[in-house]
Amino acid sequence: MVFEKIIGSLSGETAKEVVTLPFEWDEATKRIMKKTASSGEEIGVRLSEHMFDGAILFEDDSRIIALSLVPCEVTRLYAGDLREMGRACFELGNRHIPLTFGEGWVDTPYERPTFEYLEKKGFRCEKVTTKFIPEVTVRGHSHD
Repeated sequence: MVFEKIIGSLSGETAKEVVTLPFEWDEATKRIMKKTASSGEEIGVRLSEHMFDGAILFEDDSRIIALSLVPCEVTRLYAGDLREMGRACFELGNRHIPLTFGEGWVDTPYERPTFEYLEKKGFRCEKVTTKFIPEVTVRGHSHD
């Protein structure tokens, strides 16, 4: 089976069987992929749009096949004020690390060297497992 478009989004409970197709956060922008669904089926994806958690690829009278973002380890950095938040985003952006943020915290995929670097810079960090959806990614830059 190969799916080429997202036809909806899971919302709430359903009486239908939900077959999930797991994907990692860094696969969300991939256009072509082959994965194994929770049912054991091999499923191909060839999308023109980014994948997201809960995206429905197939639905009939009895079942739904939906994408499911796999939780991963992230470094959660807590910022006490706006100045510390700015400094944290600068440090992460300067290292070209994807991140997402909320009220008083910044998440980035966990890597021990980055975690230790942030702690040495005086940030309060912890390793947590959650679904990571990057809001900011840095692909690179030049100094021309």
